[in-house]
Amino acid sequence: MTLALAGKRALVCGSSQGIGFAAAAALATAGATVTLLARNRKSLEAARERLAGSGHAVLVADFDDPGAVRDTVAAHVAEQGAKHILVNNAGGPRGGQVHAAEPDAFLAVFRQHLLVNHALVQTLLPGMRAAGYGRIINVISTSVKEPIPDLGVSNTIRGAVASWAKTLAGELGAHGITVNNVLPGFTRTARLHDLFAAKAKRLGTTTAEVEAEARATVPLGRFAEPEEVAAAIAFLASPLAGYINGINLPVDGGRTRSL
Repeated sequence: MTLALAGKRALVCGSSQGIGFAAAAALATAGATVTLLARNRKSLEAARERLAGSGHAVLVADFDDPGAVRDTVAAHVAEQGAKHILVNNAGGPRGGQVHAAEPDAFLAVFRQHLLVNHALVQTLLPGMRAAGYGRIINVISTSVKEPIPDLGVSNTIRGAVASWAKTLAGELGAHGITVNNVLPGFTRTARLHDLFAAKAKRLGTTTAEVEAEARATVPLGRFAEPEEVAAAIAFLASPLAGYINGINLPVDGGRTRSL
């Protein structure tokens, strides 16, 4: 039983590093042709060189401007053809308690996450419908099940994205298009390191102590590697997952306590 993505074309956001790059690599290994989308061309081109297979592309766009992202991707699709797989993945916002957040912080993250996701779905949807095959996978957070302390803005917007995705799943299923969310737990990325370092500074302790405290909350006793999250993404993108739609899939080592 294989993922069998030969002939499929994927767009992976935030794919120059971390979970985004790992997802792009997993899809490419399964046979898909991947377009990597992020802000830094140099990093994207270096990432592309590491992918299996050939024919992969890079697109540069700033997620602060959903309209520009839409136009960049629309031009690429017009030239290169429709996409069958969309992985929505964007860097999370800075930490902090929700009561202290400025309104502009919510608006900025809403644009970078929900509005960009929505613009990309609208851009790629005609091609998915025509192909009778679509996989929309949103990389969010376990906070949609259990809000995470000191990530107030993130908790709020991630929840909005999850509800948006669930609504889409009900609307698009009849067209052979599934919409699912992957919820990473503690994953070894630059963002996790930055969050731990900021918390250590705020508490007057060390990053190592913050990491140890976090690790103790995970039943498996360790943090995830980006490739482990990517494996779930690649499965949901494949024909094998054709009857999985509208779910939130935690990849968190059992840390989430809710069902």
